[in-house]
Amino acid sequence: MRSVSIPIRSLMPESAQALVVMPMPHEMASFEMPRLPQPGPDNDVSGACDVLKTFLTHFDAWLERGGAPPALDLAGLAPDSLRVLNETLGEGEVGAIVDAGTVGPQAAASRRPPPEGVKETWDGPAFPCEVRIQETVFPGVWREQHLSGTGVLLHDYLLVAPIPPVLTTIAAEHAAGRLRALELPAGAMNAAALLHELQEAMDSSHSRTPGQPAHVINLTLLPLSPVDTAHLDQVLDGGSVVILSRGFGNCRISSTAARHVWRVQYFNNMQTLILNTLEVVPMPEVAIASREDLEETRERLADLVQWMGESIAAAAPSPQPSPPSTGAREPRLLPRPLAGEGRGEGDRAIGSATRLECKICWAIYDPALGDEVWQIPPGTAFAELPPHWTCPNCSAEKQNFLVLDD
Repeated sequence: MRSVSIPIRSLMPESAQALVVMPMPHEMASFEMPRLPQPGPDNDVSGACDVLKTFLTHFDAWLERGGAPPALDLAGLAPDSLRVLNETLGEGEVGAIVDAGTVGPQAAASRRPPPEGVKETWDGPAFPCEVRIQETVFPGVWREQHLSGTGVLLHDYLLVAPIPPVLTTIAAEHAAGRLRALELPAGAMNAAALLHELQEAMDSSHSRTPGQPAHVINLTLLPLSPVDTAHLDQVLDGGSVVILSRGFGNCRISSTAARHVWRVQYFNNMQTLILNTLEVVPMPEVAIASREDLEETRERLADLVQWMGESIAAAAPSPQPSPPSTGAREPRLLPRPLAGEGRGEGDRAIGSATRLECKICWAIYDPALGDEVWQIPPGTAFAELPPHWTCPNCSAEKQNFLVLDD
């Protein structure tokens, strides 16, 4: 943020007494709308626009019918398209860090298959993995990256959800259903009563109905001694998920060693703790995007796709007048044809054995192999695929496939 001198001088006559002002907080978080890169050699705006169109289609279906949150794996996306997506989606207010330990069987079972060419090794019931999550500038639209124990990017999901399900799953898997049974230290005042209340709230959370408010304990208002605070830390420390919401100030949401018990702490812009609470709930509401947020995000994404389309059209070269004919036939390069284009010289290159490549995820359709996902038998030409066929990897439509130069 640009620094501004305070007080700002005005045309009013100055007082003889100097004005004393408080120092402004430093590193105040500010957010800007994403900047759309101009189409060019290193900026594949068209490819990024196609990804967002596909994502928006799944987004609409999910808003209408519900079900599992839709996600596209961007791990195989071309660098020029990924660069445009990164700049366009930006970085929002909410980020999450998952402890780089072992992901338990429930979280591992919910993970999608690895991208083509990347091998994952399983050794026992747990899979070594690091998960990084960042909300985009569009509330409810997230980037979720899965990395192997050696730092290899396995998945780079673009997904829409009130909160990424992996956060709730891992936080619960790495926590216990009972509080740690530690001996109460000498000098403790209210720790015993507080822990008893927490355990009762945890026991009743199993019968919690959707929409039921969280059980909140405001530690800021409780008379806790230093011994109480230290004992509480020993009982609860050991969570695997930390969520940080950065707005006008910060909200830090941390899972604990107790299942469904979260620390929710609010800091002002001077990084001073102003509210310290414990919430017994599967996920604190402050971290969750509301239905209204998601519906507004859908409209904003549709506007963004339209804006990108207009930018692509504006950057397209205008047709030039043909030079006078000299009688000689000059060579010309045919563009790489798109599947599904109108009749023309490009279509002649798509034969019965022609292989085509998805320009979104670079998956290849080979007529000699067919498609196991859609149960397309070998020997089926691309032109003979059914109208409802889409890319088995990213669900892109047929017109997004390019002829592969062999």
